Amino acid sequence: MATKSLEILIDEFNRLPGIGRKSAARLAFHVLEMSEQEVERFANALKSVKETVKRCSICGNFSEEDICEICRDEFREKDIICVVEDSRDIIPLEKTNRYKGKYHVLNGKIDPLNGMTPDKLNLKPLLERVAKEEIKEVILALNPDLEGETTGLYLTKLLKPFDVKITKIASGIPMGGNIEFADVATISRALDGRQEM
Repeated sequence: MATKSLEILIDEFNRLPGIGRKSAARLAFHVLEMSEQEVERFANALKSVKETVKRCSICGNFSEEDICEICRDEFREKDIICVVEDSRDIIPLEKTNRYKGKYHVLNGKIDPLNGMTPDKLNLKPLLERVAKEEIKEVILALNPDLEGETTGLYLTKLLKPFDVKITKIASGIPMGGNIEFADVATISRALDGRQEM
């Protein structure tokens, strides 16, 4: 049986996404094994990130300054915006070293069953950017699920009047995946997104 303070710590870890009760307990017991200095450094890191990290005033990405590093980068293509659901989605796109444009973070996707309606998304700044800047293309890099598709359709409807090219990233069978295990929707997308060799 854990002590009251340990139970509270387990409960707090358990509230984190992807952390089950067993993992939460493992983390809590690990904290007990840490030195005072390690615990203090960990606590300071948590406090510091909450105090210093904010949203970029242009794209909505996380930043320690008013304007994020990507928006400040003068060498990036200014006429292309890649729209993502979450700041986490930028990391894998950047790792490819293929996309050199700007980003816009929606901070979610349309999901009425969970209370996420269009008015709660970071849409107005996107529309303002497309209206004011010379944007040639908006790439929708949204997750290929029902909510992502709904959000994509909604954005396409909003962006049509701006006479801007609207594209979405291809999706389909991942590298190393087997066709026999893929569902019909995935195979359909893979066929639709095929490229000339």
